[in-house]
Amino acid sequence: MRRALELARLRKGLTHPNPTVGCVIVKNGKVIAEGYHEKAGMPHAEALALQKAGQEAKDAVMYVTLEPCTHYGRTPPCTDAIIKAGLKKVYVATLDPNPLVAGKGVERLRRAGIQVEVGLLEEEARRLNEDFFVYITKKRPYITLKWAQSIDGSLATKSGKSKWLTGEEARTFAHRLRAEATAVLVGVETVLRDDPQLTVRAFQHERQPMRIVLDPHLRLPEEAKLLDTKTAPTMIITASENREKIKRLELMGVRVLLAPMKGGLLDLQELLRELYFMEVMHLLVEGGARTLTSFLKAGLFDRLWVFVAPILLGEGRRIGDLGVEDIPQAIRLKRRELLTFGEDMAIEYVRAESF
Repeated sequence: MRRALELARLRKGLTHPNPTVGCVIVKNGKVIAEGYHEKAGMPHAEALALQKAGQEAKDAVMYVTLEPCTHYGRTPPCTDAIIKAGLKKVYVATLDPNPLVAGKGVERLRRAGIQVEVGLLEEEARRLNEDFFVYITKKRPYITLKWAQSIDGSLATKSGKSKWLTGEEARTFAHRLRAEATAVLVGVETVLRDDPQLTVRAFQHERQPMRIVLDPHLRLPEEAKLLDTKTAPTMIITASENREKIKRLELMGVRVLLAPMKGGLLDLQELLRELYFMEVMHLLVEGGARTLTSFLKAGLFDRLWVFVAPILLGEGRRIGDLGVEDIPQAIRLKRRELLTFGEDMAIEYVRAESF
């Protein structure tokens, strides 16, 4: 099962809106076939491994990181292929939260006389696909908030300068977070200040995340780097009715989505609903401070990655008012991982109530 999880991790971020899945088939104590789901629309990990195993699959044992599907989607049911191949036992790391599967795959295999055990390395398997689990159960994207700050809590200087708080090694890891996301989101102030590309550039990667800009009044300059849609797709979320500028942006290949305002800001709940229907499974919110504050205040996040640089900036731009009047009202977090990159740190937090 550990090998199956390794295989699944190879495609992390590349299978959206599907989960990433790995599969290993063993016979007489030897691995006879392996497979992983490459991307949506391609054969599932189980089907690929069974194809490689051929006739040798009869009476073999399968290890798979997620419950085999039992319905027709973009591909046929994996349970049918497993039964047809004549496997004698299947180890499943975790059940699939999708109501179309959700225990039905295991039940189908057992009815066919195949032994099934569920729960082997379940925690690792659930963490690997936690974005998929949230997407399916909460019907919104899995949301990661990410920022870099000085050790005294400033995301930028008073004048808005933030390049570069952290070193190259930490920034490379930040690009890995982008590579795992379906889309990367920033507010228009970040674009006006930094003119970012919001692409994966630190290493070779076969897919670029969609860039999303929250721009209520359509202030985005038309020469902004992220409007080059040959590099990666771009979408602007706005409440503006400037039809001429919208038309120019659309002619550049930019998707413009009109959204309502709520409390002086774009309605995040409505935005997330639209992104869910667009099959944005994992949303990485990179800034700036106002945008991050709006997600935190609304409680719309599943995970934080906070990069801490060993510098002091004093008074600067930082996370804003979250409406916390007393300590018991504070948003509680649980540290899950702490990484070091030279003198920099990156700390992963998840919501305490998730545990």
